[in-house]
Amino acid sequence: MTKSLARRRALMLVNPNARRGGEGLDSLVARLAEGGVDAVVERFETPDEVSADIVRRQHEADLVIVCGGDGTINSAAKGVLATGLPMGILPMGTANDLARTLAIPEDLLAAADIITAGATRRIDLGEVNGHPFFNVASIGVAADLARGLTREAKRRWGKLGYALAAIKVLASARPFSAQIISGSGRVRVRTLQIAVGNGVHYGGGAIVHQDATIEDGHLDLYSLELRNVWKFGLMLGAFRRGEHGAWHEVRTVKDTEFDIRTRKPRPVNTDGDIVTTTPAHFVIRPSAVTVFAPA
Repeated sequence: MTKSLARRRALMLVNPNARRGGEGLDSLVARLAEGGVDAVVERFETPDEVSADIVRRQHEADLVIVCGGDGTINSAAKGVLATGLPMGILPMGTANDLARTLAIPEDLLAAADIITAGATRRIDLGEVNGHPFFNVASIGVAADLARGLTREAKRRWGKLGYALAAIKVLASARPFSAQIISGSGRVRVRTLQIAVGNGVHYGGGAIVHQDATIEDGHLDLYSLELRNVWKFGLMLGAFRRGEHGAWHEVRTVKDTEFDIRTRKPRPVNTDGDIVTTTPAHFVIRPSAVTVFAPA
């Protein structure tokens, strides 16, 4: 394990409701201290507290460590963006898609070693109607899934909970009309889902696009324009590999900015939580956040 020459102070924000939020904090704090990082643990009750706490305590810390899943990391985005503090990730959630994108292991002690090693990357941040996201923002099936997937189901069933909830949502899914506006023009679609990705992974390991990275300065959009919802079952492998654009029912567009308009407001899900509604304006913030990741 690489040790720092100078000790660093960390604000360690813990989501006690995360699927692994109760695991071995003492051993993690000790492991960080061995590597020269002195962590002050703060538990929070609501996501709104996270960024506010980072901003309020920025002068007490050299870095922020977020302990939780993708929703918890998302709640820290505005704080790290405002302060410029580098962010470490201890993946304690169900899907841990950002950790997967950054090659941060689910073994928490190994993830702590990445923070103490000190190697960092500058990554992009997506934004929809002023709300940041690291992985993906969705309208349609995934937003309905986010509303129906309870905290209890995540804790009890883990990734299987996503699959069970997805089957239930797909059974009742109906296409909706939308207008997609980008630098290449505007198009009207009938779709089950529009997803706009900033990172690589989402939904517990699916890939936004086979060529996507979280450092390419672009957003990757796809629109799922199926007439028969059950055909989606045949496409699952392609979605897991990011090759869904090969199906003619899937429209894909890469750009730095999108507008999505619908006849009536529809909920928008970012990194697992509903945060806004359409009309939705998407933009990319290139190299906006510094994260600790494997060299």
